[in-house]
Order: sequence, then C-alpha cells, then structure tokens
Amino acid sequence: MGKIRESLRKISDHCHEIPPSSRKGMLAPARIYGGDALLKSMDDAVFEQAANVAMLPGIQKYALCMPDGHSGYGFPIGGVAAVDPEDGGVISPGGIGFDINCGIRLMATSLTLSEIEKEIPALVDRLFARVPSGVGATGEVALKGSRLEEAMTKGALWAVQNGYGEPEDLEYCEENGRMEGADPDAVSQRARERGKNQIGTLGSGNHFLEIQVAESSGIIDANRAHAFGIDREDQIMVMIHSGSRATGHQIATDYLRLFLSAQHRYGLNLPDRELASAPFHSDEGRAYFGAMNCAINIAFLNRQLIMHSVREVFADHFKKSPRELGLRLIYDVCHNTAKLEHHEIDGKTRRLLVHRKGATRAFGPGMKGIPGRYTQHGQPVIVGGSMESGSYLCAGTASAAGTFYSTVHGSGRAMSRTQARKAFNGRELQQSLGSRGIHVRTASFSGLAEEAGGAYKDIDAVVGAASAAGLSVPVARLKPVGNVKG
Repeated sequence: MGKIRESLRKISDHCHEIPPSSRKGMLAPARIYGGDALLKSMDDAVFEQAANVAMLPGIQKYALCMPDGHSGYGFPIGGVAAVDPEDGGVISPGGIGFDINCGIRLMATSLTLSEIEKEIPALVDRLFARVPSGVGATGEVALKGSRLEEAMTKGALWAVQNGYGEPEDLEYCEENGRMEGADPDAVSQRARERGKNQIGTLGSGNHFLEIQVAESSGIIDANRAHAFGIDREDQIMVMIHSGSRATGHQIATDYLRLFLSAQHRYGLNLPDRELASAPFHSDEGRAYFGAMNCAINIAFLNRQLIMHSVREVFADHFKKSPRELGLRLIYDVCHNTAKLEHHEIDGKTRRLLVHRKGATRAFGPGMKGIPGRYTQHGQPVIVGGSMESGSYLCAGTASAAGTFYSTVHGSGRAMSRTQARKAFNGRELQQSLGSRGIHVRTASFSGLAEEAGGAYKDIDAVVGAASAAGLSVPVARLKPVGNVKG
C-alpha cells in the first residue's frame, strides 16, 4: 500500500481525505469519493496524483477525485481542481487531458424495442458504415483555412448553420455547444492538419455509438425521466461518445511541451512533469486557454455531425423523417475541460477555473446554464458504461457544491488496456455479446478487447457512490442492444 493511501482519513462512508500534512507542498486537502470497495479498486497512483494536484498554485478548497477514478496523465482520471486566476491560479493541460472535450450526447427516439428489435443488427451495420471509426478515420466534412477557423469558434453552431442539425439542438448542449474565448491563432498548423479531416468520426479507444433501451425496470426517477424525454415503455435511445480527435490531442501535446519549458520562469516547481502548468494570466496560459476552447468547439461540432448521421441513417432505414421518429437531443455533456465558472468560497462568490478531467459538470436545480425545461430537475448527467454493463442518465444536485458541481463520467477502468488485451479476445467477445442480444461492430478486435465489461468498474457501484455522496442522482439505467466501437 502506498504511503499517501495510508494517510487517508474517513470524512463519510463515501468520502475520504488526504490531509495537507501528508506531503510537503500540498496547499489543500485531497478528497477521494467512493466507498471502501471502490477505493480499494483504485491504484496507488490515484492517491499520489490527487496529492500532487493539491499543490497547484491557486487551488481552492480541495483537490478532488470522483468514484470512477483511476490513474491518468498528471491528474487522475476523475480528477477535479478549481483554481483562482486572481490568486496566482494556473492552468494545467494534465488536468484536462489529451482528448479535450471528450463527451457524451444522448438522444431520445419515439421507437420502442418491441417495434424494432429485429432491425437492431441492420441498424448497427448501417451506422458502422456511415460513421467512420477507428484510429485515423476521416469524415465526410473536410475543414481547412477560414472554414476551419470558423468551426473552431462556432462549434455546434457551425453545423446547424450549415445544415447539419436544428437550432433547438444547441439548447440541449452544455454551453449551447459553443465555448466563448476560442482563439484559432493559438492553434498550431500541425493541430489543424491532423484534425481537419476527422470531423464527424468516432475515433478509437473507449469511444462508441450505441443503441440502448430504457427498460421500465431501469427507470429510477420517473418524474425526472419523463422531464428529460424518457416517456415510453422500453424506449429506444442513442448515445454518442467522442471528442476532439487529433485536434485536441495535438493542442495538448503542443502546450505541454511549451509549459515544460516555460514554467520555471514563473517559479513553478511541481512534483510531476505531467502537471506542467502556467499562470492563467500569463501569455502561455491565455494562449492555451484559447486553443483549448477551439478544441472544445471542435468536439461539440464532431458530436453534432455524428448525430446528424444517426438521424439520416434512422430516417432512411425506417422511411420516416427524424421528427416523425422522435429523434431529439436530451443533452450533451463534456468530460475534459477547464472552464471559468462562479462558485462560492467562504461565503463569497468568486470566478474560478475549474479543471474537470474524466469528470462531468453536474449543475443543480435552478442554476444558470441548464435548459429551461430541465431547470427544476437539475442538469442531465450522462454516465457512459461499457458495452456489456449499460449506462446511466443522472441529474445534478444542489448538494454537489463541495465538488464545484462535478460528478462521475463513466465506469472507470479497473484494468489497463494492455491487461484487458491479455485477458479478453475481441472476436470471442463480439460473439458472446451477440448471443446476449448486443450486436457489435468494431474497427479493431484488439480495441474491442480493451473495452470488455470486465476491464471496467461496476457502473452500478460507481453511480451509487456518486448518489450516496450527493454528487448526482440516478434517473434511468440504459441497457445496450447495439454498439459501434472505435
């Protein structure tokens, strides 16, 4: 057991704390959420990284790790840290991740499983053919020059203005599908070249496009479920999980390299080079923030174009319009961002930069930024599970103020990708899933093995821990019936 893990003290059944006295340089405690079993499943690096994050200049209250936490680059995945830019606060690419604005959007349909069960294999095949997936996949919409710069600043709005969606789609995206403060001039030519042909693609890794069913037995909060758009027995849903592709990866790579060379000029001496940072109000910090917002917008645009493809596939397959099929967006949430938000600290409202890496914003009822029809229910929170376990639709709560209104984003890995490839066979897994009524198409069988259900934590336990800690509340459990895997 690691030395830092040994210093944990219990705050509640679902929250444990590493005190600042555990490591020299910690400016705040580090809090890890989850019960004893979930904490036991976390590798020692999670606790080491959480303690390191607590050393970031300007950090407020706590460094945080959600119940789905596992070790990552710099921050643990599931890590959250809010810094005050006016108090020397820094911005750290390791606190956002390489796949900037990796996120999930959930669509409702008016279809039910009994109506289309026999059509699921054909639908998955058509979606696999239409939505490019896998490493290096390219999409139908190529962006370059001024078109690319416009997309970087407009995000999902660019798609709607160019015929790839409806205006109402934007209302149901976090930040309305467009982050302010995007600066294309801060994006390298290399990032532009790598990402210009990847819009509208899933990518690889844990990204997916999944057909799901909201079974009656899986409805946990009927009032919220109805308000969010689950209003039929055994209703068919569609979930899209993807991010900013190579654009975001290259932006993270570019600025990590820059920050490593620049941070010493600012007197930053962090314990892990993967936490390379710059003051938010420095030239380097502002440039990265502007470039990162471009990647956030590219990810919003990417998921919007994938959703447009889904609508067209469903419409063509069933010979009905998307509106007749009830294909509408419930919500789109981000996982890997740093955003300026207002939060109360010691009784005063302050503007903080909130890093969320593998963590979801979870605004509570009545908070600004939630679509009007959801305001009394809280922000929809979409928690993606494995293709075997299922996923959850949850809602934000007022009690999540202590985590800067942040909660889990998925199951969280229990095995590394290398371990999963050794433990599972992709072809056999595809056959096993098919025998259980889950039709899967994949661009890579080794990639499929990496995403086996056994490689992830128990999503019921993760969502339950988040609920018990007051971070979010479960609304509905969504069962997979078809999956396109990157």
